[in-house]
Amino acid sequence: MTDRHDLTEQEATVETEIQSVPQKPTYTIEKRERYPHKPAGFWVRFWAYLIDLLVISSISSIVIYPLFRIFGWDVQGTTWYAPIGFLTGFIFYVYFVLMTKFFKQTVGKMIFGLRVVSLKDESLSFITILFREWIGRFFSATILPLYWVIGFTPKKQGLHDFIADTMVIHENVYEKKVDTTYDQSSEMTQPKAF
Repeated sequence: MTDRHDLTEQEATVETEIQSVPQKPTYTIEKRERYPHKPAGFWVRFWAYLIDLLVISSISSIVIYPLFRIFGWDVQGTTWYAPIGFLTGFIFYVYFVLMTKFFKQTVGKMIFGLRVVSLKDESLSFITILFREWIGRFFSATILPLYWVIGFTPKKQGLHDFIADTMVIHENVYEKKVDTTYDQSSEMTQPKAF
């Protein structure tokens, strides 16, 4: 006769082990193309600025100097607070403010196809233009290396652009930018038995 204990050991069930094999994660790659305006670099802005200086000099020579000579006022003032220096400086700043406000570009920028745009808003507000053209340009013109910053920043911005949160762009030139995003999906397959 067999012992009951021996029967239970022989009837024991065999368990099979199910293991899941981890799958490599899959990635979804999404590429999106953008075509933003190309920022205007240092040299093209420098040449546009020189043309603007010629325009301002012409306005001063045609309007201010003849009036000073007609009234017999001194045109040899060497300091900025002399009447002739003050008026030519005033025309300099008014030219940049009004041209940028109404046309978003000066004559020099028009010739080279450049335009001033705001990085915050759709249009340029009068306060933004005053900060950019009056205060920012004063610093850039007074401390010359601050104007050279344009050549080294990613958006080609000068100090006056940083102050007003603006940039100068080419009107009809675009850059192709490709934004690539990787999305990791954690799809795991059903575990397989061995």
